[in-house]
Amino acid sequence: MQKLKESETIELKTSTSELKEAIISIAAILNKHQKGVLYFGIKNDGRVIGQDVTERTIREISKTISDHIEPKIFPKINEVGLDGKKCVHVEFSGNNVPYYAYGRAYIRIGDEDRQLSAKELERLILDKKRDKLMWDKEICKKADLNDINVEKLKWFLKEAGKEYDSVESSLDKLGLIKD
Repeated sequence: MQKLKESETIELKTSTSELKEAIISIAAILNKHQKGVLYFGIKNDGRVIGQDVTERTIREISKTISDHIEPKIFPKINEVGLDGKKCVHVEFSGNNVPYYAYGRAYIRIGDEDRQLSAKELERLILDKKRDKLMWDKEICKKADLNDINVEKLKWFLKEAGKEYDSVESSLDKLGLIKD
């Protein structure tokens, strides 16, 4: 097997004794790449040393991830054989950035996990909400059919190759009417 190396999407831990650090790495990788893998039983230099893997080991990893990463993720956790030794492979993904480990947000830089500053966290949240913050995506809750410029609607429909029959019907066909 080719030697594994830590990267922005791969984290290596010698054993589950480093579970807290592993949780932080998962959150950091998710915040940067939205997916990654983690192995228990492999040293930082890529040497496979193995890990005692039982049903309890898998359950402990799963429970710790569930208890300490927000929002929740549902990783694939399984035993794998590498160089004739047992290891634990954790594959995770999620698009609900930002992710928090133990109440703090982290980001992956190279093969390191760094805590996000308040400004970096704000940028991450604004990037996530960018589409929802655009004024033209907002619904004008006080508008009614009398606010529609019929001439502009007719022009738009003509440009779009559609036919005008009434304001309400035309807007409904375009999916622009709510309640």
